[in-house]
Amino acid sequence: MSLRTLMQAGSSKANDLFVRLSDTSEGAVKTREKLFTELKAELELHADLEEEHLFPLLRKNPETRGLVVEAIKDNKDLRARLAEIDALPKNDEAFIPRLTELQKAFRQHSRDDKKELLPAVQRALGAEQTQEVAGKMEASLAEIEQARQEEAEERRAKARQEREQAELEAEAAARQQQEEQAAKLRTRDTARRVADATVVPLEVAAGASRKVAQLVTSAPAIAKAPAASPARASGSALTDMFLWPWAGAMQGLQAGRPAQPSAPRAAASQEEVIPLGEEVLEVTKRTENRGTARVRRYVVETEVEEQVTLQSERVVVERRRPVSDEVTGEILTEMTVEVVETAEVPVVNKRARLREEIVVRTERTQHVETVKETVRRDEVEIRQPGKKPAARERAGS
Repeated sequence: MSLRTLMQAGSSKANDLFVRLSDTSEGAVKTREKLFTELKAELELHADLEEEHLFPLLRKNPETRGLVVEAIKDNKDLRARLAEIDALPKNDEAFIPRLTELQKAFRQHSRDDKKELLPAVQRALGAEQTQEVAGKMEASLAEIEQARQEEAEERRAKARQEREQAELEAEAAARQQQEEQAAKLRTRDTARRVADATVVPLEVAAGASRKVAQLVTSAPAIAKAPAASPARASGSALTDMFLWPWAGAMQGLQAGRPAQPSAPRAAASQEEVIPLGEEVLEVTKRTENRGTARVRRYVVETEVEEQVTLQSERVVVERRRPVSDEVTGEILTEMTVEVVETAEVPVVNKRARLREEIVVRTERTQHVETVKETVRRDEVEIRQPGKKPAARERAGS
């Protein structure tokens, strides 16, 4: 790649960044910061390459020494303007006017390089040495571009690692939350079962206590009653044997009570208590994992083409008859004229831009769901002698 092509490629890229920055609004602060960082790096790289590879050779030539001084002054002024704009907030009103001034100064610098510096370089250094300088500058550009790509790849790898770590932490937190909810549900079910298991013995004890109280109350009447049949006596004996511990406790309770005026007693009767129960529907909630949504970004390579108009200059040598034979210049001496042929070649640059954003989030909605289940309850059917069977009665009616 020739020296002219290298310098023109750098100017084209910088001009493109100038245009994109000028099109941004004050609200696009992040975009301005990103584009200005790229523009600053490109302009500083352009100046560094000139000062490192080109200016040391031009200082050695008396014809180009003055041009080097002016070029170094322009580069210094360019860096000062960059630092001034970099210190400004990117949404400041003075950002675009300062950027426009910088763009005008850079365009003037590029025109000076094209009209004065490059022809002076070609005259002072010659074609071979000029190509050597261009090769060194091109190698430096390649090294810088490789370093940028490695740095970008490292940033992408770090971002990918952080994203995967965040996904793992989110999955772990979700699993832990599910386990905690499942543990709460198990604890609640266990507590309900324990409560249900505790209620049954209490109901049994309450029924037995009522029977013992009835037996203790009706004890005097039973003592005065005539002797019962052997079968009934054996049944009473078994009943007394089963309820004897409860009878002693109830007698102790009655002995500890203060004396109350005796009331007329009703005729002795026997009672049987039949407990009637029912099931109650209790609906709780638990969270289930319905699956994990994964959004993976990957790179797709697509071939694109674009047409570019290239210009070339070639040396044309022709002979013609002079208008007059009058001598107007020096003749009959040796003379060498060098004319440089030039040709434009396409320079391919790729830049990354933000095309679209994918936002991944979760939305929580609520809905009411009707839960249907079958529950059981006890009912009672009463049959009495001499009466028609009564309709079934529901518990609690």
